Amino acid sequence: MKYKLTMNGLDCAHCAAKVERAIAETEGFEEVSLVFATKSLYFRHAHDDDITSIVQKITDSVEDGVTVTMAGDHHEHSHEHHHEHSHGHHHEHGSSKLSIVMLATAILLAVSAFILELTGVSDVAVALLSAAAIGLSGYKVCLSGVKAAIKLQLDETTLMTIAVIAAFCLGQFVEGAMVTILYGIGEMLEDRAVDSSRRSIEKLANIQADTANITVNGALRAVPAEEVAVGAEITIKPHERIPLDCVVTQGEGGVDTSAITGESMPVFCREGSELLSGMLNGDSLLKARSTKVCGDGTAARIIKLVEEASVSKSNNEKLITRFARFYTPIVVLISLAIALIPPIFLGNIGVWIYRGLVCLVASCPCAIVISVPLAYYSGIGAASKKGVLIKGGRYLEALAAADTVLFDKTGTLTEGQPKVTKVRAYRGYSEDEVLLLAAGCERNSAHPIAKAITESCKDVLPDMTDYTETAGHGVSAVYNGKRIHCGGSKLLAESGIKNEHPEGGVFVIYDNEVIGSITVSDKLRAEASDVVAKLRKSGVKRLGVLTGDSKENTALTCGKLGLETEQAQLLPQEKLSFVNNEKQNGRTVAFVGDGINDAPVIAAADCGIAMGLGSDAAIASADAVLTSGNLTALPTAFKIAKRTVATAKTNIIFALIIKASVITLAFFGLAAIWMSVLADTGVCMLCVLWAMRLLRN
Repeated sequence: MKYKLTMNGLDCAHCAAKVERAIAETEGFEEVSLVFATKSLYFRHAHDDDITSIVQKITDSVEDGVTVTMAGDHHEHSHEHHHEHSHGHHHEHGSSKLSIVMLATAILLAVSAFILELTGVSDVAVALLSAAAIGLSGYKVCLSGVKAAIKLQLDETTLMTIAVIAAFCLGQFVEGAMVTILYGIGEMLEDRAVDSSRRSIEKLANIQADTANITVNGALRAVPAEEVAVGAEITIKPHERIPLDCVVTQGEGGVDTSAITGESMPVFCREGSELLSGMLNGDSLLKARSTKVCGDGTAARIIKLVEEASVSKSNNEKLITRFARFYTPIVVLISLAIALIPPIFLGNIGVWIYRGLVCLVASCPCAIVISVPLAYYSGIGAASKKGVLIKGGRYLEALAAADTVLFDKTGTLTEGQPKVTKVRAYRGYSEDEVLLLAAGCERNSAHPIAKAITESCKDVLPDMTDYTETAGHGVSAVYNGKRIHCGGSKLLAESGIKNEHPEGGVFVIYDNEVIGSITVSDKLRAEASDVVAKLRKSGVKRLGVLTGDSKENTALTCGKLGLETEQAQLLPQEKLSFVNNEKQNGRTVAFVGDGINDAPVIAAADCGIAMGLGSDAAIASADAVLTSGNLTALPTAFKIAKRTVATAKTNIIFALIIKASVITLAFFGLAAIWMSVLADTGVCMLCVLWAMRLLRN
């Protein structure tokens, strides 16, 4: 069974990684993913009535002060775990007025201690004032550090506590106070930055209306949206968010669809228009008939996709998780080496212990552990605001790395509304007879080409029996005791019939003879040329088409768009084989299709992209979804993906360079402990802000 829990009070990314690892290593837990940006824990587990208590016990063994609740449960958890979070990252108290007053008082005490130290009046007074400053600004950090040390865990609070104690032992009283004060200021700013990013992320899910207006006993009442059944009549007031997927039955006006499709301009709707939940009504009063229940509506599906997107972690996120696990013990050993080995040869043990402390404090990995996942989550959120749902960090990475983009043709590069443009008749049949027989044979098929043939025939369709359809091959039926087939040139080869008609199209075979062919063509999407040009500009090296349509139509489409890869008359398995070959040749492939007929190849691509939210099959098989149902947002998705990956890598490089620089300076005696604190909390805050710009821009 799949579970989603909320980890209340978990405000340290490094600690979140430890909790995630502890749960994942516990027997019975599978597919464990803890999303720090939303404090959400996802996992699979055999059904247990008290699963929250089990997770709570595991969490308590690693991290104090975290309360586990079921997602959506906003009241305090009912069992015995009610304790204040003592970790240095707890921002609910850290940013309170009391904490600000305590921090300000600590600064005054530290300044007083510094003045006394300069005057040389009393070392005892300096020590007492510094100790008081540490108590006010760093008691939570030190308490958490002691608890972590008792559990034999190394985190940044342990490192800070060791640094403060050692500074006092070395007589660096004011320096010890500066460590806790700077750490407190940095944490306060960092927590506000993280909170701001979380609020921005939460806004992405604020597209589901809680209530719907229905008429009860002649009066309009607002009822919970989840209580409204399919087929119910609802009233949508001006400037209200549309609560359910529905069809307009009365009224007309503009609707803001930006939350769903990313389209900035209002869309005009009238009677018969389909509206999706999450859209925002304009100035008009609309009445509509619901077509889906709340939980199955578009808004609910988008919210679920955005929330669960970060469960599928990127390669960079996985790398950082592994990196953080081994990084801290390694830098602790390096710090010990700096503190203990040089004095053997050079003496001055106090000086080298101090330098080792600087390295210890500067080494905390929180800047990377927080900012990298936040960058990916922000990128996914930014894409959703533009009408592209990306279902995980690794797919966003694949999109950024894609050097080959392949499209299905019908309904993807074209409008998906093909028309019959030419009917040819052979063997003494007339064009009307060929079209009539073809339409009768195709009448039960849902394929766009079949619909075009059926709709072009204005006569009463003949009754046929023994209807069959094979994907990629065509359809067949029995008419007047004889078998009729409709399909492409491959159908002729399979039937052992020589192709004497190179013009192609849909061949009509009756009683093993070709009696005619029908050419069906589709209009290119208006945005297709511009999208192809922008993709080339973004760095995509190869663009092409994989389609089951005729070579004639495919060549025409590729010629108009300037696509170099042209693969026509392909069966679904042949499309799949082509994509797999491309991947084996070292290419990173993105495939764009309708998500139904192309489900296998969408699933096989490094990043499979489906058009529109209309089909559950599209959502299930695709790695990304263009919610607007057109290609306009595709170049934007590539741009966001590249910026996100670049942001994550920049944060990693920046944090490591700063930390390495401070450690190097410390070794040569050119860095103080306060500089190492800035290399920890200051760098973390800058990295978080750099990641947040993805959402804001």
